[in-house]
Amino acid sequence: MNAGKSQKAAGEVVDHWAREMHAIKTRRDQAAFARLFDHYAPRVKGFVMGAGVTAEMAEEITQETFIAIWRKSHLYDPKKATVSSWLFAISRNKKIDLLRRETRPTPDMTDPAAAPDAPPLQDDLLDQNEQAASLYEALETLPEDQRETIRLAFISGRSHTEVAQQLGIPVGTAKSRIRLGVAKLREFLEKKDKDIGA
Repeated sequence: MNAGKSQKAAGEVVDHWAREMHAIKTRRDQAAFARLFDHYAPRVKGFVMGAGVTAEMAEEITQETFIAIWRKSHLYDPKKATVSSWLFAISRNKKIDLLRRETRPTPDMTDPAAAPDAPPLQDDLLDQNEQAASLYEALETLPEDQRETIRLAFISGRSHTEVAQQLGIPVGTAKSRIRLGVAKLREFLEKKDKDIGA
């Protein structure tokens, strides 16, 4: 009788996390993500530290794991793996990636190939300044919502998720605004190039 109860309880736990993952996947549910993070982050960190990395590296791997889970939640398939299996597989891959980055050899600065490039020519600097001016002119033609998402994504270097969080909008809306804004920028700049060439 106790074995049947423990199997039922284990199944309910698995179903619970699968439901939370489904909410993240389908509705970008931040509260479900927070619960998933609160439950699994310490376990992921312990799992990674058990593999012989420092606490600092384990923290970084844990953060990268949960960023990947948020960004790639659409890839989760409960028919292929439990949430914990999927999550720990991602953390293992993040650990491998980080260790590879850490073990890359440092470049030999006496190697001629490592010498800095020659400074740009005056004409190149002028071209770059003209291109930058054209881009800022094009940005000013965009509606404010598209202009702001593009500034955050491309000038400030924020991810789509960070842009959405900062503006308080869904990630899909941020992506749409960026996509529309980039299309309008391209159209403006192509028209300007044609006008200059004419």
